[in-house]
Amino acid sequence: MRPRGLNTGQVGAGTLFNPEISVILDGVFYWDDEDGDIPTPAGFGGGHHHHGHGHDHAHGELDQGFNLRETEIVFAAAIDNYLDAVVTLAIEGDSGIEVEEAYAVTRALPAGFQMKFGKFLSDVGYINKQHPHDWDFVDRPLMNELLFGDHGLQEKGVQVSWVPATPFYTRLGVEVLQGETSGVANYVGSGRHEIVGYAEGTGGTPDRLRWRTNYGLDDVDGPRLFTGFAKFAPDLGYEHALQVGVFGGYARSFQDVETHSSGRVEAWDGDGWFAGTDWVYRYDAGRSYGHGDWRLQAEYMYRRLSLDYFEGVPGEVGSTTSPEFQNRETRKNDGLYIQAVYGFAPRWSAGLRYDVVGLTNNDGYDSFDESHRYSANVTFTATEFSRFRLQVNHGRYEEDDDHGHGDFTQVMLQYNLSLGAHGAHSF
Repeated sequence: MRPRGLNTGQVGAGTLFNPEISVILDGVFYWDDEDGDIPTPAGFGGGHHHHGHGHDHAHGELDQGFNLRETEIVFAAAIDNYLDAVVTLAIEGDSGIEVEEAYAVTRALPAGFQMKFGKFLSDVGYINKQHPHDWDFVDRPLMNELLFGDHGLQEKGVQVSWVPATPFYTRLGVEVLQGETSGVANYVGSGRHEIVGYAEGTGGTPDRLRWRTNYGLDDVDGPRLFTGFAKFAPDLGYEHALQVGVFGGYARSFQDVETHSSGRVEAWDGDGWFAGTDWVYRYDAGRSYGHGDWRLQAEYMYRRLSLDYFEGVPGEVGSTTSPEFQNRETRKNDGLYIQAVYGFAPRWSAGLRYDVVGLTNNDGYDSFDESHRYSANVTFTATEFSRFRLQVNHGRYEEDDDHGHGDFTQVMLQYNLSLGAHGAHSF
């Protein structure tokens, strides 16, 4: 590693921590015709062996009416001549603060190498590494939300990437991650030892406790998730730009537990892998404020989980009784989205997106049809610091309660405001 600019004078403590700071506000007015009761598409509710509408998070935890969705506070600075650092804090409405990203990245490794370490959004695919204010639509594509989880693939670990000296842009990378992402590397961990319920007792005192003691789930130390990606961008001149990517990952542990009021426990333990491809094309018309520009984007991803299924009723406190092995099951799911955005006037753009999940759709016991969602929006970008968007979604989801398909319509009006420093967007 070579230090950068050592002959330009000593970097004093007064400039070492002088970060660029930005605050990004994201508000949404939301309405749907199902009174907020939009189910999770069949086959994507975790694979639990019960029927029902699943979890009501299909629209990103939005309530009917006004929402302050996510406020991001971003700190970015050079630590020294060797490292840059970024910390992103996310305030989810008024519920609390989460460290969304906190990582350092090297500045001057030789031969085109770079290392990132800390907590970060993975570079697999295209949209996963983007924050909500970078999206061309109000909501995340279904593929990313349902196959990775509500926050995408966001992990603690290390990434090593390489940009070799080739005639066209090439970037190769691998990531070694802790393995906690709900969709591909869910890990129960210490949750196996939590109190899950009380047996009915006399005099208001429970006779015994049901305890998560030895569910048959293995202790698996991290790192548990390993990913790789490759991105290629041929030189098409000034007006046109194309990037093609492939990616994949292997989770050496995937665990899940479902408890029931009767005391019955279901548990799954195994491993899994995923693979996909992403395509992005951009056309720059050379006119002012995005007029005439095109952006086309598409991704596909396949996920496969191989799991041992256990079922039973744990004993009393201190018991080592485990749910008994029932069978081995394989969950197979996939999804894709295609979207296009066109700048039809200075500062104005219109977008269309098609989502489909479940082209392959088996939860280990049942097979389901695919679910579809269609989206259209109009966006006004007043400046690079303020944006307003109206979006309409219409979905047709396969339901896992033998009711066939359920149709719904969503309307969202969004404002997105950026205060302070505003970094350049990546391709």
